[in-house]
Amino acid sequence: MPFDFMMLSLSCILAFLLGSIPTGLLLGKLKGIDVRSVGSGNIGATNVKRALGKKAGAITLVLDTTKGILAVSLIPAAFNYLSDINQLPVNLHQQNLLTSLPGLFVVLGHCYSLFLKFNGGKGVATSLGVFTILAPIPTLFAAIVFLMVVKVKKYVALGSLVAAIATLIAVVMDIGDSYDNALKATVAAIVVIVILRHTENIKRLIRGNELAH
Repeated sequence: MPFDFMMLSLSCILAFLLGSIPTGLLLGKLKGIDVRSVGSGNIGATNVKRALGKKAGAITLVLDTTKGILAVSLIPAAFNYLSDINQLPVNLHQQNLLTSLPGLFVVLGHCYSLFLKFNGGKGVATSLGVFTILAPIPTLFAAIVFLMVVKVKKYVALGSLVAAIATLIAVVMDIGDSYDNALKATVAAIVVIVILRHTENIKRLIRGNELAH
């Protein structure tokens, strides 16, 4: 298989399928609870915590974050291995795309799950996993921003939005490293998705009736 559109497409499809696994919903089902009927109705860690407790919320956070980590580490590594054993040339641009695009598609899968009729979570934890591997210093910076906002304002949604924007700014400014255009575009697209998935949260924040963490 030449390193071309087909190989890149397969990596994105695998990432989307990985992201589509609704970990929070599955944890709830194991306990006989549909987390979509509790609190904000989201399947992410914050709402799972509301529905099932801190332990389940923490497990959901770890699993959703792991999806992002695997998408931008294991999937590219597998395709690089196939390229090596088949002696297929991979240029720098192709390598950058192979590393970055699965990150976008795993977040898309989480937010628009194939198994939930293209509905899903907000993408925050999965984005965290992606950003941790692709841009660790900006992610650390954003994590500090997140903790500060949540501590002061008490809203996880607000902290997530501010942290996502902070990550993008840090990547665009090349804080901690020099990031290629493919990665910057991927981060920008993911941040837009996260913001769009928080539309209802933004409305509630404006009205003053957003659920506190």
